[in-house]
Amino acid sequence: MSKAFTDEETADAPRIVPARAPLPPGVPNYVTARGLARLRAELAVLRAERADLEAGARSPDQAERLAALSRRRAELEQRIASAERVAPPDPSCDTVRFGASVSLEGASGVRRYRIVGVDEADAARGDIAFVSPLARTLLGRTVGDRVRLRAPRGDEELEILAVDYAEES
Repeated sequence: MSKAFTDEETADAPRIVPARAPLPPGVPNYVTARGLARLRAELAVLRAERADLEAGARSPDQAERLAALSRRRAELEQRIASAERVAPPDPSCDTVRFGASVSLEGASGVRRYRIVGVDEADAARGDIAFVSPLARTLLGRTVGDRVRLRAPRGDEELEILAVDYAEES
């Protein structure tokens, strides 16, 4: 039987890490305070993984794994170095800006999205990158505005119900 169909996994098995989403050319690397903290925490984990790998017993794939960790660390260090932390506006601001949590109502009900940096985007959590089509449609709008979102399944009209700048964890 193929190993792919067994439950056998070792602690030495390399983690599969998806490629970091690229920043579009000429776009600043905006991040929230939470996003910058997560990037720094990820870097600390990578450094610890590298130290553990270097301290462990030699293995046939150790050089390859160290090289992969080094590439990921260098890419992450570059992202942190280029990060521009954007402070949220006054909490009473009702205009959609970077870092805003936005409640929208459309034909499919009420949804909530948070506009974040590219590295923070996580559609499952409702965190959308500021360069995404939805975020670009919302930026600069205010509570009560209606926007039209073009989606693969058709256009949808959405109303902005609320804009909030409370930092979430």
